This record gives sequence, C-alpha cells and structure tokens, in this order.
Amino acid sequence: MGEVNADIADSTVRHSALLLSATPRGARLARHLAAEQVHSWGWTYDTEANRTVALLVTELAANAALHGRARGHGFRLRLTLYPADATLRIEVTDPRPDRRPPGPGDLEPACLDAESGRGLLLVEALATHWGTTCADPYTKTVWCEVALA
Repeated sequence: MGEVNADIADSTVRHSALLLSATPRGARLARHLAAEQVHSWGWTYDTEANRTVALLVTELAANAALHGRARGHGFRLRLTLYPADATLRIEVTDPRPDRRPPGPGDLEPACLDAESGRGLLLVEALATHWGTTCADPYTKTVWCEVALA
C-alpha cells in the first residue's frame, strides 16, 4: 500500500481545475487526471484515498456528460486539497442549472435490474458531504468532499 508524502503536512491549500468535453471520453479523462493529481499531492495510485477519489470523479463527471450536457459546452472539474485536515473537495460544473439532481438524503434506491441510477448513491455513501449549488443562472456545480486520511 502506498505512503502519503511528508510534504502533505504543508497547510497550503492546493487547487487544480480542468475544462473537459461533455462526453464519455471527457468523463474518463477526468478520472485519470484526478487520480494523477491526487497522486502528485501524495496519495499514490495504490491508496484507498486515490481509488475513492477516482470513483467519485467518475460518477460526477459521467453525470455531467450525460445529464449536464449542452451543445458547445463542456464541464469543469475542480479539485481543492485542504492539507491541514487531508480533505479533498471535488466540484464538477456543467451548463445545465435546470437539471439539478436530488439532494443529500433525497435519493431513491435504484431498481435492481436498472443499468444506471447508482452514481449519486455511491457519492452519498463514500463522501463525507455532498450537494449541488448554482452560483449563477448559467451553471450548476455538483460537489463532494472526501477525507483522504
């Protein structure tokens, strides 16, 4: 199992932001780039923290590519690391504020034979907090926070 680098103790907040195409390929790329970024911040690929981040980004990015898609617009992935308490905030912003998902605690269980509908249930199970915000009339952001330590 990987070790967390000693320089993580630095209390400087770190950010990473990317604009990606609202396609399945863009969602896959978001996962790989998030795992790479978290690895560079000290949580190696083989850690539970890195795998959890990759899964959370996969679910949020796939939802943005599927439900938040608007012609000619991509989605933004933003990662914010708070080293003091080893918390990572994941934000995925898309151009569809009219398509807000149910909030925390309001998710319906997926049908057993359904091929989709479990993404936010996974987010709710793995994240310490999550939600949706609309900071302006043109976008929505689905975010979650995860403890890395």
